[in-house]
Amino acid sequence: MKFTIKTILGAAALMASAAVAQAQTALKWAHVYETSEPFHTESVWAAEEIAKRTDGRYKIDVFPASQLGKEADLNQGLRLGTVDIIISGSSFASRDYKPIGVTYYPYIFRDPSHLIAYTKSDVFKRLAQGYEEASGNHITAVTYYGTRHTTANKEIKTCADLNGVKMRVPDVPAYLAMPRACGANTTPIAFAEVYLALQNGTVDAQENPLTTIEAKKFYEVQKNIALTGHIVDHLNTVVSQTLWASLSDEDKQIFSEVMLEAAERATKIVEEREAALVDKFKGMGLTVTDVDKADFEKTVLEQQPVESFGYNLKDWEDIRAVQ
Repeated sequence: MKFTIKTILGAAALMASAAVAQAQTALKWAHVYETSEPFHTESVWAAEEIAKRTDGRYKIDVFPASQLGKEADLNQGLRLGTVDIIISGSSFASRDYKPIGVTYYPYIFRDPSHLIAYTKSDVFKRLAQGYEEASGNHITAVTYYGTRHTTANKEIKTCADLNGVKMRVPDVPAYLAMPRACGANTTPIAFAEVYLALQNGTVDAQENPLTTIEAKKFYEVQKNIALTGHIVDHLNTVVSQTLWASLSDEDKQIFSEVMLEAAERATKIVEEREAALVDKFKGMGLTVTDVDKADFEKTVLEQQPVESFGYNLKDWEDIRAVQ
């Protein structure tokens, strides 16, 4: 049998390709957000960037829009090994380590810059470490999700205007603080099912950032937006215990750096979009109302104090003190 240079080179290329494929680690990165949202687009960017910086040793597929399950499923998937990386809120992290849930207590953050300053603070390091010790999972980055506001079938100006309103709120203690303090009847409904619940009248109101109200098209079924600004929300990029433990120190640094950069990119996009959405919604004929935030905050502190959720008052005070 004759071997030509061409066949030898071809065989070598096939062997090299097989070796790369064998050395490549396939990973799943999942979240519940739409493909148009920066939490997805920047995750895709990060997956590609990690592949580049590790010479193709990791192939990360990103699964958006609850393709691998609802948010609770994804958090459980980190334990089960069905998913390796997720984007999820601290409200879910608090199921493993309750203190980290204090970041969802209404009006704890003044604005997005306060939130970002918190992510670089000692109190964040303390809470993230507590979560990692409890769950085994590692938080690599935090993304500004948006400031949560309220949409309803009627105009909302004061806390009392929510009294008796059927309101969809995630089934997480701190999310319930503002609506319950104001007398709303809270109903937990999965994120993927909120549009239908608003459309068919199962609930009369919901709360989410303006960017989510746009992405999920809630404005089609709710014509009133109250700028309650009750939670300056965020999402964590979380790596499973199994994956994090398997990474070399060099790869841990690459994953961390890329994920932090992706979070910064997504945060910038969210802030830019939020700035333009109030005018956009008004132009679409929606009623956008500035509320009496001092009234909301005072009522929450009186009716749903921090300690009543089992959170540490010192954590709340330390976060409020971050500059």
